[in-house]
Order: sequence, then structure tokens, then C-alpha cells
Amino acid sequence: MSSRKQQERQMLESIYSMIALVFILVTCMELCDAATVVDVYRLIQYDISGAQFGSRFATLNHHAGSLHLPPGVDLSRTVVIIPVRELNITLVKVKQLNQLIFMIEFIAQRKPLGGLLFLLPQMLNFENRDPTSESKYQIHEKKLTKNVLVELERLLIHANIPYPVYFAFEDDDIDAVLADVKRNDASGQPATATTGSYKLVVSAPEPKRIASPAITNIQGWLPGLKADGDPNQLPTIAIVASYDTFGTAPALSVGSDSNGSGIVALLEIARLFSLLYSNPKTRGRYNLLFGLTSGGPYNYNGTHKWLRSFDQRLRESIDYAICLNSIGSWDNKLWIHVSKPPENAFIKQIFEGFSTVAEELGIEVSLKHKKINISNPRVAWEHEQFSKLRVTAATLTELSAPPELLESTGGLSDSRHFVNEDAIVRSIKLVAESIATNFVKLPSLRRHVYGYQGKNIQIFADDTSLAVNAPYIRSWLDLLSQTPRVAPFLSKNDPFVMALKKELEDHTHEVNVQHEVLDGMFTIYDSTKAKLNIYQVASVTFDLLLLLVLGSYLIILFTFLVITTRGLDDLISLFRRPPSRKVKAA
Repeated sequence: MSSRKQQERQMLESIYSMIALVFILVTCMELCDAATVVDVYRLIQYDISGAQFGSRFATLNHHAGSLHLPPGVDLSRTVVIIPVRELNITLVKVKQLNQLIFMIEFIAQRKPLGGLLFLLPQMLNFENRDPTSESKYQIHEKKLTKNVLVELERLLIHANIPYPVYFAFEDDDIDAVLADVKRNDASGQPATATTGSYKLVVSAPEPKRIASPAITNIQGWLPGLKADGDPNQLPTIAIVASYDTFGTAPALSVGSDSNGSGIVALLEIARLFSLLYSNPKTRGRYNLLFGLTSGGPYNYNGTHKWLRSFDQRLRESIDYAICLNSIGSWDNKLWIHVSKPPENAFIKQIFEGFSTVAEELGIEVSLKHKKINISNPRVAWEHEQFSKLRVTAATLTELSAPPELLESTGGLSDSRHFVNEDAIVRSIKLVAESIATNFVKLPSLRRHVYGYQGKNIQIFADDTSLAVNAPYIRSWLDLLSQTPRVAPFLSKNDPFVMALKKELEDHTHEVNVQHEVLDGMFTIYDSTKAKLNIYQVASVTFDLLLLLVLGSYLIILFTFLVITTRGLDDLISLFRRPPSRKVKAA
């Protein structure tokens, strides 16, 4: 008898343990299906002299929401998904301005939010160059997208955002997730633990400060032809371009125009003049100095340190410097920005040389003067670093006004799709012809070397050995448009830096690489790319219902087993209250 009771007790204990285990598993774990995994790119995190900017967090674990959420809803545990396409529509349709106002309020006023996820058009994805993605966009839509991205970057870069902000590219999976989220939000019930929906999870380490970020400058020479017995040092013309970028998402900051176009132009000009200088009969009586500088977005910090490394004799030999900046998306007008007044003899010479060639090429060139303040650390143009050392310099660009600090430096709005190769070719011709005009005996050269006579003869004319090489430009532009170049994330021996060095070595002499440390007023943080896991989460109501079904099933199964093996009386005896000890004693 005692053995029978012991078996019944063991059986009950096993059943109760099973029920308790199921209860713990169901109530402590959310039943969810992995919907998709997406590459995401974190908003830049940086400090300027201790002031904090950008996104200050990287870890994400909240439910998904959309711009269609009802007003007044608590979003402190919601990640709002915002497609850039919807912002395009918002700017066109005045009735939907409330969506843009919603975003601005949460970013500018630092309202509590679980996070932001911006969905970018697939045409901006340089890692997946799909020709069909570009064809879907009309010219008007491209311009509108670029304008929206410019305004969005301006808003995000200068804000201190106390929650994670990520960017991702649209695809079928994430579009399907967003469609479900919108339907749920349209019902007036935001995603919570009780309603269920999608959960966005990014497991990322805490961002850390990049210690002693390196910046690398590269220079190369083309020595001029010195007359026999001439004891004087040859004068120098410098052609300079900054190669690094800065943007809202460092892992996406390729800067096709700013300043990929300037880099491409410098390399092609170096190639053209290496051909011209290979023959003593066409070598000019000027040294040509080519400089690829880093730290451009940070007040051209690399240019400053590069120039400081020159000895006084070299600096004094520089007649003038031409800085190339954003010359790949203009129509018919370029600007020459200078720090010295237009009446200055050297500035006059530079502008007249460019104006003459521009007229022949059908290009409009305008001069713009901006006086610099030597004591002000803010440097808007690269030529201002030369001007501070009393070296005549100018910046050739499509921009009519200097950009604000850390703006127009190769962010999301600066991709391959917005660059015009023909504009770069025309810019190269303008610079190359203008430089050649200054130091080559043009009448003699045209008469004796090329056999040409007349006014509008070009040295770098098409269909000649000195013609601008369009395929060369295209290949380098494609490479630059797929290479993020935020300086603190480029090592001293980064493959891209080594590629620039090798290319200069192919066309110039005495190539030198200078490694420096970015000034301490700028602090950049790591953690720029991560994986976003999107889970379809069941609601608590569903969990409870499932628990009820499982419990009922186990009870029915237990009852059936007891009745079939032991009989109904035994089943009833299990639930009958045992007699007290007093009754047993009696």
C-alpha cells in the first residue's frame, strides 16, 4: 500500500514539474521568429572641445514604430523607422509636414525616444551596385533625395542625441517589416509587450574614443627645367586636394564630389604633366608640387601640419597654390576663392590665366574674396592655411560660399549618382591649361613642338597624347565612391592611402608620406557598423492563450493516462482530501 502511494506521489511531482517548466518557459521567453538581419550604420559620435555631438549610444533593444503613430504616445521604448522616401513626399506635400515636424521635435528637443532607424534608397548603397536601382529614379527625384539628405545631415550632425540612431538600406525584407509596423500603428495601438509586433535588436559594445587618430599627407614632385648656370632656385606651383571625408555615417561617407572629384583631378593633372615634363623640350621652368592632404573636414588640420613641415626656402619658392575642392557636380560656373584682395598682382595673374582658358572652354569663372582672421581657428577653405603663412593660394570649387564646419564634406548626400564626369574633365582641362599658360613658352611650344599656330590652341587637346583620360578618371572615381575615408578610421598603412601613394609614385618623383596626429579639439568614437536583428514578437495575450492550451492538454493527458491504467477511483482518490491524523488514530 505504501509503495502504491509513493508511486502516485512521484507521478504527481513529475507532472507538476513539467507544468511548472512549461509555465516558466512560456512566461519568461517571448515567442518570436527571426524576421531578418540587416547591416546598419551608426550615426557619427564626436566631441569638439568637450562639447558632445551625434548619437551617444549604440545598443538597441526596442519595439519598432513608424511615423504613423498617434500623437502623445510614449515612444521611450520605440525605435521609429523613417524611410527617406517618405521625407521626400513630406517636403512636397504640405499636408504631411507634421511628419517632418515630429522628427525635428524629437531630435532638436531631445525628447525621449528608443531610437531612430533611417532607411536609405538602394541606389546609395555602394556595396551593392545594382544598375536597375538607379534607373528607378528620375532626375527630379534624385535632386529631391539629395536635398532631403543634406537637410537631414545638417540636423543630425550638429545635435546631441541621447539614443541610438542608425541607417540601413531598403530591401524587400525590411520593407515588408515596415509595412506590418505601419498597419499596426494605423490601428492606434503602438507596439508594446501586450500588443506584439517587431523588435529591433543591435548588440554593440559601448563606443570608445579613438586615441591619437592619425592623419596622413602625401606629396610628390615634378622638377622643372633649370637653365645652365642659373644659380636661382626654380619657383614652384602647388596643386593640392584634401582626400578624407566626414558625414553622419562614417561607414557610408565616400564623398564622391567632396572631395573625390578633387583627388581624381589632381591625379590626372599629375599624369598629364608627367608626360609633358618627360621631354626636356616641353618641361616648364617651374617645379610642380602635388599634395594629397588629410584632416580637411577638421579645419584642414593636415594641410596646416604639412605646410609647417616645409622649410622657409621651400615656402618662399611657392608662387601660388591651387586647391581643388568639389568640382564634380557643376553645370557651367566655377568659383575661385581667395584671401588676398582681387587687386593683388598675384591674384590678378591667377584669375586672368583661368579666365582666358575658361573663355576658350566655354566655362564661366568668378572670383570671390574672403578675408581671413589669423587668430580664428576656423578655416573654411584649404587655401586659407597657405594664406596664413603668406603664401598666395586659391581654391577652385563649384561652391559659391564656404560650407559650415563639418558640412559638405562627403556625407550621405555625396554619392556617385550625383557626380558628373564631364564636369571633372572640364575642370581638369581648365586647371591644366591655366597652369601651363603660366610657365610654358606657349607661342614657341605651339609653333615648334606641335606645329600649331593661332589663338585658341590647347596644349591638352582631345585626340592627342596629352588628352585628358576619361576612363582613368572614371576608374578612380568609382574606387573613391566605394571607399569611406573618415580620417580617424584610416590607419597609417591603410590600403587606400597606399594606393594614393603608389599612384603619385607612378607620375611624380620624391614621393613622401607624412604621418601626423589630429588636433585634440576633435574627438571621434568608434562603433560605426553593426548587425540589426529584427524579430517578430508575439504578444503577451498570445503567450497566455498558448499557456492555457498547453496546460489543458497536459491535464487531459494526465487524466486519460490515470483512468486507463488505474481506473476512475484512483483518479478521484488523488484529489480527495486525506483524513486527518486524529481520524486515523481513532
